Amino acid sequence: MRIGEWMRGLLLCAGLMMCGVVHADISTVPDETYDALKLDRGKATPKETYEALVKRYKDPAHGAGKGTMGDYWEPIAISIYMDPNTFYKPPVSPKEVAERKDCVECHSDETPVWVRAWKRSTHANLDKIRNLKSDDPLYYKKGKLEEVENNLRSMGKLGEKETLKEVGCIDCHVDVNKKDKADHTKDIRMPTADTCGTCHLREFAERESERDTMVWPNGQWPAGRPSHALDYTANIETTVWAAMPQREVAEGCTMCHTNQNKCDNCHTRHEFSAAESRKPEACATCHSGVDHNNWEAYTMSKHGKLAEMNRDKWNWEVRLKDAFSKGGQNAPTCAACHMEYEGEYTHNITRKTRWANYPFVPGIAENITSDWSEARLDSWVLTCTQCHSERFARSYLDLMDKGTLEGLAKYQEANAIVHKMYEDGTLTGQKTNRPNPPEPEKPGFGIFTQLFWSKGNNPASLELKVLEMAENNLAKMHVGLAHVNPGGWTYTEGWGPMNRAYVEIQDEYTKMQELSALQARVNKLEGKQTSLLDLKGTGEKISLGGLGGGMLLAGALALIGWRKRKQTRA
Repeated sequence: MRIGEWMRGLLLCAGLMMCGVVHADISTVPDETYDALKLDRGKATPKETYEALVKRYKDPAHGAGKGTMGDYWEPIAISIYMDPNTFYKPPVSPKEVAERKDCVECHSDETPVWVRAWKRSTHANLDKIRNLKSDDPLYYKKGKLEEVENNLRSMGKLGEKETLKEVGCIDCHVDVNKKDKADHTKDIRMPTADTCGTCHLREFAERESERDTMVWPNGQWPAGRPSHALDYTANIETTVWAAMPQREVAEGCTMCHTNQNKCDNCHTRHEFSAAESRKPEACATCHSGVDHNNWEAYTMSKHGKLAEMNRDKWNWEVRLKDAFSKGGQNAPTCAACHMEYEGEYTHNITRKTRWANYPFVPGIAENITSDWSEARLDSWVLTCTQCHSERFARSYLDLMDKGTLEGLAKYQEANAIVHKMYEDGTLTGQKTNRPNPPEPEKPGFGIFTQLFWSKGNNPASLELKVLEMAENNLAKMHVGLAHVNPGGWTYTEGWGPMNRAYVEIQDEYTKMQELSALQARVNKLEGKQTSLLDLKGTGEKISLGGLGGGMLLAGALALIGWRKRKQTRA
C-alpha cells in the first residue's frame, strides 16, 4: 500500500514538473485572450491553450461556417478551398493508400512545382535549423523549432525525446508526425489556420487575439473586426455577398477574405516562407485597389521608394525585431509598422487601429479623440519614433487626423444633398423604376450593396456617386494620408476626385431644382385664362432672360399646346 502511494506521489510530482516546463505563457498574446478563453496564462499548457483556441475558432457562434445568411447562398466548386473546414471533402481519386515517402515520390511527377517549393522550405530542412550557430542571424529559428516540438509533445504528437525529422505532405494534409499510411480518399484534409496552429501555436494565438483586442468603445464595428482573424466572417456577413446570384463574382471578395481560414495568403504554399511574408508585396494582392489602396499609397511614398531602392541590400530572413539592427533595413515596410506593438512584433495587427480605413462609418470620427483612440495614437508614436522625433511623429499624425476629417466633411455635405433628394423622392426613377434589391438586403439609400448590384434606377447615378465618394475616394484620401503619399490625398486620389464628385452632384441637384421649378410654372400656366403671349396681362409676368428664356418659354408653350390637344382628342 505504501509503495502504491509512493508511486502515485512520484507520478504526481513528475506531472507537475512537466506542466512547469511546457506551459504556454506566450508573452506576445495579450491578457484579453487568456481571459476570453478562461485560461491561466501562467499554468495553461500548449495543449490546453490550443484546444481552447480551436474550440472558439470552430464555433459557429464565433464566426465559423456559413454564417447567419447561409440560407441565401450555396458554395461553388472553388469554395472548398476558401473555407476548407466547412466545405472540403477528400478527392475521390486517386484511390491510394500511401505512407510519408510515397507523397513526395508521386507528386514529384504529378505536381513537381509543389515539391520543388517544399524542398526549399524550412519544413523540409529542419536539420539545417538545428545546426545553426549562435552568431547566425537566423539562430532564432532554432529556438522556434524547439518551441514547436514542445508544443507537439504537450499535445501528444511527439515523444518525450523525439524530434521532428521534417514537416512533409502527410503532416499537414493528414496529421502531424503520422507514422502509418493514409487513405487518399478518406484521410486527406486541406490545411486550415488551426492546422498550422498545431505547431505554430504562438502565431495562431497572436492572430486569434485580434478577436479580443479589436473591440470598439461604442460598437462602431462588430467585436473583433476589422481583422484577419474574422475577415471571412466579415465577408459572408455582408448582405450583397450573400444576395448576389453571380457567385463567381462574389468569390472575388472571398479570395482576400480568407486569412481567418488559412495562412497561405501571406505564407505562400508550399514554401511557407517567413521572409516572403515580410516583404510588402505579400500584402499587395489584397491591400490594394479602389477602396483600400494601401499598396499604391505606400509604394508612391518616400518610405516605399526607399524600400524599393534598397531592398536587395536587406536580409529578409532575419526576424522582424532584428530587421533594422541586423538585417540592414533602413525604411519602413508593411510588416515593420503594422506587426509592431510597443516593441513586440506579433500576428495581431489591429492593436493600433483607429480609423479602420473607412472614416465615414458612423461613430469612427467622433471617437478619434477618445481615450481609447489616444492610447492607440501613443502606440503609433512609439512605432514612428524608431525613425522620427516624437514632435515630428505627433505633428504628422495630427495632420493625418485633421486631413481625414476635412475629407469627411466634404463627403457629408454632398451626401446630405443626395439624401434629401432620396427623402423627397426626386432621385432618377425613384418612384417609377426602382426595384428592390435581392434578399436578404432591404431597400435603402446609399447601401453597400449598390456598389455590386443594380437594377433599373436602383441605385440612381447620384446615389452611386456619393456612395463611391465615401467607400472609395474618402477611403483613399485617408490611406494616402496614413501612408504619406501627398498626391494620394490631395490631387490624384482623395480630395481632387472628391471635389469633382461634389461639383457633379451640385450641378445635377441644381438642374433638378430648376426643372422642378419650371414644371411647377408650366402647371400653373396651364390653368390661366389670359393669353400666354400677353406678357402685360393681369397674370404673373414672365421674364424672358434673353435667348435662353425665350427657348424655355417656347418649350413650355409647346408642352401646354401638346397637352391641350391630347385632352381634346380624349
